[in-house]
Amino acid sequence: MKTIGLIGGITWQSTIMYYEVLNKLAADHESDIESARCLIHSLEFGEISRHQRADEWDVLNDIMADAGRSLEAGGAKIIIICANTMHLCIDAVRSAVSVPVIHIAEVAADAIEKKGIKTVALLGTKYTMEQPFFRDILSARGITAIIPNDEERDEIHRVIYKELASATLLPSSKKYYIDVIERLKGEGAEGAILGCTEIPLLIKEDDVSVPTFDTTTLHGTAAFELSVK
Repeated sequence: MKTIGLIGGITWQSTIMYYEVLNKLAADHESDIESARCLIHSLEFGEISRHQRADEWDVLNDIMADAGRSLEAGGAKIIIICANTMHLCIDAVRSAVSVPVIHIAEVAADAIEKKGIKTVALLGTKYTMEQPFFRDILSARGITAIIPNDEERDEIHRVIYKELASATLLPSSKKYYIDVIERLKGEGAEGAILGCTEIPLLIKEDDVSVPTFDTTTLHGTAAFELSVK
């Protein structure tokens, strides 16, 4: 099993979820007790979010590249960024290291293709919903992403940063997310991408009437599968 490097802390909640996914897969991989070989470079989310709000993506590129270099120097043979939004910096990380850096949107696109779905709802931070980095990868595969309206995007983003980042799970927010997904189903969405790594804390497959794509689990699974090849 190769060592997986995790750029985490963005947020620590989702990093825990990645760690759980990787270790459950490792435990299922062999009959003996086994855990995942991984390194975590945990960033400070307050610093990251301040740079995001200030639109200082050059600074964030440098922070993410440094994290990638640190993980490779520590022995990581595969790197994953444990946040959908911070894949805005994936090119900087890939340029800084010589090991594979798995893109979360590519993994999501693989899963959507396997389902034979052509139109999906995309929920995430405003950066993920509004910037093209995620939707362009889907579009290249012939998959159309529908995003919520302006008001919905604001509220989805607020819940992520003000609630889910600290594991605050409110029934009212859960209902709001479900209502948005169901509304987008009415606009043609055949599935829903949970495109923020904390959203699976709030929304589960059985909560909505369309297939969901849990990017945290999909991403972690792809990293584990590559680590055992």
